[in-house]
Amino acid sequence: MGCQNESVCKLCRRENAKLFLKGDRCYTDKCSFERRPYPPGQHGQSRLKFSEFALQLREKQKAKRFYGLSEKQFRRYVGVADASKEVTGLALLKILESRLDNVVYTMGFGSSRREARQLVSHNHVLVNGKRLNIASYVVNKGDVIEVQEKSRQGVRILNAIQGVSKRTVPSWLEVDHSQFKGTVKDIVGRDEVSVPVEEAMIVEYYSR
Repeated sequence: MGCQNESVCKLCRRENAKLFLKGDRCYTDKCSFERRPYPPGQHGQSRLKFSEFALQLREKQKAKRFYGLSEKQFRRYVGVADASKEVTGLALLKILESRLDNVVYTMGFGSSRREARQLVSHNHVLVNGKRLNIASYVVNKGDVIEVQEKSRQGVRILNAIQGVSKRTVPSWLEVDHSQFKGTVKDIVGRDEVSVPVEEAMIVEYYSR
């Protein structure tokens, strides 16, 4: 388990950004990126110059890892965003932020996006009163997200709720942890997107 955890932390160091892949642990002094904020390997602390393509690739990888998506999934979202009427980069981030697994994490019912994805896929989450186990479901304004009643005393969920105080629930979401329920109040705005990424560079990467 230790080696697996360390490999996850190396992804943050590789992208030179906190991707919060280990959830609430990333908000503590145990965060590996805080101790070693440079890429792994013998050249990690050297000043390297990157080509424009390499920088675009890094931004794409950063966002893909932040949300825990495969290349196929991520490329599909770029296509959907490109077909929308909005600026492609902004549309992409809105889709990614609005995925059900990300919303469950952001509301504080999972301690990491990976854990939130498992909660959804294992039927612990209701959307508008109905069980929904599709992590990629894109929430809409007015949707009510809740942990189903028989799952509410689960240790992982209770620990996640306790730890959410270390981060901020954005204003586009409204959450009542005592009721294990939250509401999508609005469409997420760019200033509330948490991934530290330059979305225009991602669009440029796929436009080659």
